[in-house]
Amino acid sequence: MRVLVATDGSECAGVAIELVAGLGWPAGTELHVVEVVPSGAAVFGGPWPPVTAIDTKEVDRAIREQAERNLGAAAETLAATGLPVKTVSVTGRAGDTIVSIAEQLDAQLIVVGSRGHGTLETMLLGSVSSEVIDHAHVPVLVARRRAIDRIVFAWDGSKRAEAAMSPLTDWDLFAGVHVDVLSVADSEPPWWVRAGLVSEEAAAEAYHEAAAPSRQQHQELAAQMAEWLRAAGLNAVPTSREGDPAEVIVAFAAAHDADLIVLGTHGRTGLRRLLMGSVARNVVIHAPCSVLLAR
Repeated sequence: MRVLVATDGSECAGVAIELVAGLGWPAGTELHVVEVVPSGAAVFGGPWPPVTAIDTKEVDRAIREQAERNLGAAAETLAATGLPVKTVSVTGRAGDTIVSIAEQLDAQLIVVGSRGHGTLETMLLGSVSSEVIDHAHVPVLVARRRAIDRIVFAWDGSKRAEAAMSPLTDWDLFAGVHVDVLSVADSEPPWWVRAGLVSEEAAAEAYHEAAAPSRQQHQELAAQMAEWLRAAGLNAVPTSREGDPAEVIVAFAAAHDADLIVLGTHGRTGLRRLLMGSVARNVVIHAPCSVLLAR
């Protein structure tokens, strides 16, 4: 297994490094630590100015030396895994370059840090992490915690959610970890309720009746997936909820002090971008813990 870990020497990147160092990777795993060094255009917002008091060569040298120190510190931390650790610094745009190197390595996972700004509502995903998630063709782990002891697996029975099952069952990283299989019935009222075509009382009764099969379906989905995960050796417990899926997933993870949310996301092919679904994007932005997204 090849794992690409992106670093920039920041505190958030340090969380990602420590998380990787503490996981039980299978034998034969290779850890590749990458730091993308900005070019002059990225540092100054444009090309190196032809006449300037700034010694651009000195700035470039200082940036590269710092990158080497960052990589050395990361390699020292990851040495505790006993796995081969390779480091590289390259010049370019961080998001594009990380994805490109992952493709060249045929990596099975990309690990990036995230940045948070206080409360749950104001947690933001860094622009580089967001770009990597949008473009990567392999699972991306956004690290916000240094360990994983409890997981929330968001499961809706779809093909994209099924893709997220593979890391749980195939990677042998999560043995002994408690997994809450969470399936959320979307409680968005039908159009005929929102349009006011029936009385409020009749609408409430009709909606409750219409929503019952969906609630039952998600209970069954959670129970079935928990059974599959237990058969794979995981400690899985089914749970179903009702409401806005992203809000419920984030709130459930917070209430149960989860260390990791695992969910699938889907790509919409465009000229240059692969975009996350809205549920996945809202979860990864607002989650109080690490998030593993798989296509």
